[in-house]
Amino acid sequence: MDSISLAKENQDLCVKMRRDLHMIPELELDLPKTSSYVKEKLEEFGISYEEYINGNGIVATIKGNGEGKCLAIRADMDALPVLEQTGAHYASTHPGKMHACGHDSHTAIALTAAKIVKENSDKFKGYVKFIFQPGEEIPGGAKPMIDQGALKNPDVDFVVGMHGGRLADEKIGTFGFKKNEMMAAMDTFEIDVLGKSGHGASPNEAIDPIVVAAEIISSLQTIISRDISPVENGVISVCKIEGGSSQNIIPDKVHMLGTARSLNEDVRDIIEKRISEVSEAIALAHGAKAKVTYKRYYPVVDNDPEFTERVKAIAENLFPGQSLYLKRPTMGGEDFAFYGKEVPATFIFFTNPKVYEDGSIYPNHNCKFDLDESSFYKAVALFVETVFKVLN
Repeated sequence: MDSISLAKENQDLCVKMRRDLHMIPELELDLPKTSSYVKEKLEEFGISYEEYINGNGIVATIKGNGEGKCLAIRADMDALPVLEQTGAHYASTHPGKMHACGHDSHTAIALTAAKIVKENSDKFKGYVKFIFQPGEEIPGGAKPMIDQGALKNPDVDFVVGMHGGRLADEKIGTFGFKKNEMMAAMDTFEIDVLGKSGHGASPNEAIDPIVVAAEIISSLQTIISRDISPVENGVISVCKIEGGSSQNIIPDKVHMLGTARSLNEDVRDIIEKRISEVSEAIALAHGAKAKVTYKRYYPVVDNDPEFTERVKAIAENLFPGQSLYLKRPTMGGEDFAFYGKEVPATFIFFTNPKVYEDGSIYPNHNCKFDLDESSFYKAVALFVETVFKVLN
């Protein structure tokens, strides 16, 4: 069984499917065109599937030659609200929406692997599930997929996922692994500062929510530097602020939106508690009020050490010298974390950004983000080889 050769034989198909998907980006949990495309391909490959989340999620199941364990391979399918500026002939046909995080490639790679696995289903025992999931970018499709039974009938024993692009300090073309904590818990917070409107020339007659918001933004950073141990990791970023309508009017309200990241639940608890305390206390000191809404989205991506070591060994055997352990976790978040809460799981970084002619490389979520399509066969081969090594 030569997984690399099989992947290379299907490389052109993989690239075509990726480009097809790239042109029809859809957001969050509503992916009618994308899910229809995936279903059509699965039917073409003779693979049965079930639908989830009102038809926007798909689980395809392939049975091997005899009973055995069940391995799941997860691919996310949603895009981002980004106006594409790659200039590619396969660019988005939906203005303001773009596959700027590589999920189109994840889906195409999983579809290609599914085709190969189906054609060679006599060479392994047990089951393979391919989980095509919407909504990774928020609101999160993994949890509802799990709640609706994606990991049941047959029950999944292991889950593997992969993310392409430029996500770690890796050499291009390599696979990155990490035991235990790999990606951070991802939360959001909103802060409404309620003051009193007035004339900009008479601030003493108003309660200025802009001044209060500015102090809150600065003080939130002391949560990281003073409330959390220096050997722990945390991030608080205010990424959006709205307030005011004119140069001489003090508004009555300022709205802020931000993200918080952490690598363990204790730090997560501290951040949530202190954001409210700091914001409310500063507002009170100025005679204003602060209303804080904190929402927990995804837990930490916590890779199972034994399964991670097993898959890394498979990758190293396939592509010697091209797999490595990451030196540190990233503060990015991923709802793949929910699968790891249920069964042994491992998430892989595949460093495959496109290098433009001028040497430029654009990161995930950038309007010029693109991928090195010539590398796709490597990811396909790793998925296929993992099936045949884990399920035999």
